[in-house]
Amino acid sequence: MKFSVWAPAARRVRVSVDEGVHEMTEGDGGWWHADAEGLNYAFLLDDDEKRLPDPRSRWQPHGVHAESRVYDHGEFEWTDDAWHGRQLPGAVLYELHVGTFTEGGTFDAAIDRLDHLVDLGITHVELLPVNSFDGTAGWGYDGVLWGAVHEPYGGPDGLKRFVDAAHARGLAVVLDVVYNHLGPSGAYLDRFGPYFAGQNDWGPGLNLDGAGSDEVRRYVIDNALSWFRDFHLDALRLDAVHALLDRRAVHLLEQLATEVDALSAALNRPLTLVAESDLNDPRLVTPCERGGFGLHAQWSDDFHHALHVKLTGETTGYYTDFAAPDALERVLREVFFHAGTWSSFRERTHGRPVDTRTVPGHRFLGYLQNHDQIGNRATGDRLSATVPADRLACGAAVLFCSPYTPMVFMGEEWAASTPWQFFASFPDPELAEAVRTGRRREFSRHGWGESDVPDPLDPATVERSRLDWAEVERPGHREVLELYRALIRLRRDRPELADPQVANLRVDSAPDGSWLVLHRGGLRLAVNFGPGPVTLPLGPTAAPLLAWAEATVDGGAAHLPPDTFVLAETTP
Repeated sequence: MKFSVWAPAARRVRVSVDEGVHEMTEGDGGWWHADAEGLNYAFLLDDDEKRLPDPRSRWQPHGVHAESRVYDHGEFEWTDDAWHGRQLPGAVLYELHVGTFTEGGTFDAAIDRLDHLVDLGITHVELLPVNSFDGTAGWGYDGVLWGAVHEPYGGPDGLKRFVDAAHARGLAVVLDVVYNHLGPSGAYLDRFGPYFAGQNDWGPGLNLDGAGSDEVRRYVIDNALSWFRDFHLDALRLDAVHALLDRRAVHLLEQLATEVDALSAALNRPLTLVAESDLNDPRLVTPCERGGFGLHAQWSDDFHHALHVKLTGETTGYYTDFAAPDALERVLREVFFHAGTWSSFRERTHGRPVDTRTVPGHRFLGYLQNHDQIGNRATGDRLSATVPADRLACGAAVLFCSPYTPMVFMGEEWAASTPWQFFASFPDPELAEAVRTGRRREFSRHGWGESDVPDPLDPATVERSRLDWAEVERPGHREVLELYRALIRLRRDRPELADPQVANLRVDSAPDGSWLVLHRGGLRLAVNFGPGPVTLPLGPTAAPLLAWAEATVDGGAAHLPPDTFVLAETTP
């Protein structure tokens, strides 16, 4: 068996394999090689006796500080030969965290809940990061070995079983991957070579354009291709791509998109790249041949922010600008609220307009909630903790009747009462205390008392964040679930609702933003966010398809009490 590692500055490299230690031979480009037999291995650099895990490890059964283990992708017996993938247009995504989605907190336990997602109408299941991080519990964004699947979830075979089971049910699988930084514990890459270049808000960033960066870029791209090829994944969600600092003529994202498209052709199934970005820059989803980066979609925080303010009335921090009465109407018609316009939160102009005539809406993900927008609140409170169910129903109607690709955060579909809080489990007591103290100080600056912020290292914080599946059948939750099912079913059955042409969307709204009417072909969604009843004309032939609470359609008009909506059909 051949062991290889990139260590261009090392004078000597050895590999420890089971009980033996073997000298490695330097080859071209700073790569070292050795032949040996065994399963558990680690590398020793120069004269240091510290055994380091493989930067390209496929398996870390004993954690990120321990030896790596040989893993053969060819040994897993897949049953998804008939799977040909799913396109993003027309999709409905469901974001979940493996560790808190079920009581068991594993891939196998999550498989038992896949039928719930099928019944809901989900097409793509998006997993928060599952690569190896230090400790047992965490969000996954502190990963340090990107090719190894977190062992407490079930390791590499567990992930493959999950993907195989999802495909058997017609579900595509999306994986959240973090290439913009590494976590604070177990990040040994810099000992092997020039992997790092500076810091960002979360940790050491990668060297993407300096000396030695060719192999660093391959480290990222090979990892992404492996998820698609070896784990049969259908899409990757790329975390915070605005933190990928790359001054090359061909940006890492463009190079990645080009190679993923080539692999897609070879595998004969669609492979999708979805970016999270703070830039409001449509170049991310503009094809490479038109000067863009060639990604397939990006998250739209502006959509979330406008809808969040409409539902909650919160106008602090980055929500300030979205208090404008027409904010929700603008993001529905124009995608971005900040499109080369002033951002008071940033104290500068921000963003670039989207050409809605040429860029389809399915390239932008819309959502009421996601892991960030819940978990990065001090107490991890969901909308359902503060917003009445009727008002949440109105938000859901706007989401699923918009021209954007909708995404649901786990439990949202039944207005789960469980919070989703920030948690970690770093074994190092100094690091644990630093995380605990830093979290409390961060929120104290925003007016929260330090005692109000849950201890992220307390196992009880994880337990509070775990979904309570018994709620699904309880009054107050069951009705919301039925609404989500109905909205998703209508979006699937009525092509007008999934029409991604943003330029075709017409929005009528009150001057104060208290109501709006979305025109989706021959369908009309009328929503009343205001404090009093309204009557909105829809057309003489209007007939209701779906109504919430006491909303009715009569005489060609929608009669809407506060916090109600109606979806109606009109005929010429």
